[in-house]
Amino acid sequence: MPCQETKGPSSGQVLTMAVAAGVTVANLYYNQPILAEIATSLHAKEIEVGYLPALTQAAYGVGLFFLAPLGDMFDRKKLVLVLQGLLCLALVAITFVQTLPALYVASVLVGLFAVSTQIIMPMAAALAANNAKGKVVGTVFTGALIGILSARIVGGYLAEWAGWRSVYGVSAGLVLAATIVFAAMLPQRASHHTGHYGDLLKSTLLQLKRVQLLRVMLVGSLVFGLFCSFWTALTFHLSGPPFTYSSDRIGLFGILAIAGAGAASVFGRIADKRHPLRIQILTVSIIIASIVCLFLWPYSVPALAVGVLLLDVGVQATQVNNLAQIYGLDETAHSRINTVYMTTLFLGGAIGTYGGVLAWNFGGWPLVCGQLLLWAGLALAILLFRLYRENGRRA
Repeated sequence: MPCQETKGPSSGQVLTMAVAAGVTVANLYYNQPILAEIATSLHAKEIEVGYLPALTQAAYGVGLFFLAPLGDMFDRKKLVLVLQGLLCLALVAITFVQTLPALYVASVLVGLFAVSTQIIMPMAAALAANNAKGKVVGTVFTGALIGILSARIVGGYLAEWAGWRSVYGVSAGLVLAATIVFAAMLPQRASHHTGHYGDLLKSTLLQLKRVQLLRVMLVGSLVFGLFCSFWTALTFHLSGPPFTYSSDRIGLFGILAIAGAGAASVFGRIADKRHPLRIQILTVSIIIASIVCLFLWPYSVPALAVGVLLLDVGVQATQVNNLAQIYGLDETAHSRINTVYMTTLFLGGAIGTYGGVLAWNFGGWPLVCGQLLLWAGLALAILLFRLYRENGRRA
């Protein structure tokens, strides 16, 4: 029989979910710093291997909509184990491919099966006690963020020392180890949705009727959009004069972002005890302060380091607060709600990335900071308006 959790997951179970989420989602980003090595190895053009990140991300988006909602229909533990097993096979396949078309197919499979991360997140929320959802989700979300932020660093260094295929071989081992521990540590949970798969997808779209979800989605998309925009433009900024940093030195700024990820769990605990709207106003204000720092001292390494740290703390804390809110809406629809939220989040990220490239091309770093401030200003305006409305209803 499925094991029933009444007191919430243990610290070991939370850590297991955080690690599993991190090592899984990292596979979406390993190929970004090693495209040149892949092109040389497979005798392909740079533009041809340039499709690999897009294919992986697109497949992840497909899996997000068509596979992630299954977490409300089947036992989440079993679903994660199946997807993680298939992900391991896809990663091992990449270590053997000799042609670019085969690598395209394997990359699509990696993106598709890596969606298990978005089943682990609502699973963590469902296991958590009502007064600790922010803390638990914050810790698991931190694990996923560390995976995202460290993937580029790890991928670049592994490819340099042992070849690009070693990146996927090591990742397959990490995913397998995390899956084994996951199977041993996490309980089974009965599913809530009893209808057909078509009804499940229809119900996923119907989650858009939740007003609170729409509000959280909008702020989340704006904040994640500026996050992606910043990291895209920062590479251009640091690779040019006066810095002229190499890719491995630029990657070291990701360590600062990883350090900032620790703040996510802290704000998650705060979100369990304080008014979420006021917490978000604080976290978005931190983002705005970081952008001002980046704009005023664009060529100071210490100022850039402080700006990176503050921006990541603000972004990650805002997202954890958002997740704590959406997972409190309806326990029977966690996976479907998560699917809708994450789909809009990645849409905002795609728009933000494109906006960062355009801003850099047309106006350099000042325009980049200007459009970052626009994204953050819109998010803050939405939050202040909501607070004004809430205070008005109480008066």
